Amino acid sequence: MLFDTHAHYDDAAFDPDREPLLESLPQRGVALVVNPGCDLESSRKAVAYAAEYPHVYAAVGIHPENCGGFTPADMDALRQLAQQPKVVAIGEIGLDYYWAENPPRELQQQALRSQLALARELRLPVIFHDRDAHGDSLAIVKEFPDVTGVFHCFSGSPEMAQELLGMGWYLGFDGPVTYKNARRAPEVAAVTPLDRMLIETDSPYMTPVPYRGQRNDSSYVRLVAEKLAEWKDIAPEELEHATLENGKRLFRIIEQ
Repeated sequence: MLFDTHAHYDDAAFDPDREPLLESLPQRGVALVVNPGCDLESSRKAVAYAAEYPHVYAAVGIHPENCGGFTPADMDALRQLAQQPKVVAIGEIGLDYYWAENPPRELQQQALRSQLALARELRLPVIFHDRDAHGDSLAIVKEFPDVTGVFHCFSGSPEMAQELLGMGWYLGFDGPVTYKNARRAPEVAAVTPLDRMLIETDSPYMTPVPYRGQRNDSSYVRLVAEKLAEWKDIAPEELEHATLENGKRLFRIIEQ
């Protein structure tokens, strides 16, 4: 069975069939899913899905692209959400310098530090988004040595990967590992121990080959597992079991 540790089922792309799709995942080989929020509204939805579906868990947070109106009051709301049943992480949080129209970098960093402090306060792991912000991301997480989690869809260098691994972080691998231009990912996978790997879809985005261009969902996480298993020269079943256990350990999930 598979653990998709990052999927956004609150996205409008799932409006036509969200309920039957979520219900069907265990029958399609997906034992567990974590749905991270990107703002207060999507975080509330993530909490609601976790309450409704036994195999779904939630993370709550404010994504760097969505932090433009960030205020201290947001932290009070997040704190309340984070203490709801089946909330297993603070996320998706981080830095995104890719789009020029994103909130100012200083505001992104303020929101990030506030949420890392909340994770430390509540003793929760974080789901970290780092896009074109490797240096600042690494510098800021070093300010919080007692907070770890997963660098979602890790896109840094093998050297950065080794530094994060040494600090206790996990690394997330997504659909792009199946793309022809995935040059750095095999190098990162090579330095990442099997017990620090997580597999993700980022649904509905980043659909793996051969379904690239279509809507992604958690059932396609098996294709990520197959590619990583190929690079690690192990059976896909071993990779699937290891990443399932890794996710349960990081997010402290005990299946009933």
